[in-house]
Amino acid sequence: MSGRPARRRRRGQAGQSGQASLEYLGMLPFLLLIALAGIQLGIAAYCGSQAGTAARTAARTAALPDPDGGTGNGSAAGEAAVSGWVNPTITYPVDSADTVTARARVSVPSVLPGIRLFGPVHRDATMPKEKEVTP
Repeated sequence: MSGRPARRRRRGQAGQSGQASLEYLGMLPFLLLIALAGIQLGIAAYCGSQAGTAARTAARTAALPDPDGGTGNGSAAGEAAVSGWVNPTITYPVDSADTVTARARVSVPSVLPGIRLFGPVHRDATMPKEKEVTP
């Protein structure tokens, strides 16, 4: 027999490193779900901001007088003012003699394929029409 006494394990200490690993693996799906939800909310907010930018630019451009006698091409300007992947749809629901209203619609992409949490985002912008100034 050797002269060293046998090591005694304390109660409750056996297997704690394995238990911590299992608890971490059990919480991992919830942590990933929370992270994906945060990313999805960020994408939705970004799409709302881009829709507002597209609507303002389209209304501003459509309100300017065109040298040919018409108005500017607001839809092309609104689409060019935002990120390429946003791909807004711009319409003009109200066009009076004094103002131009542009509506931009942007579809919110989903982080998880096949699951649509948000519908499209709509933003409206109204600008007064500029009068032609004769020199």
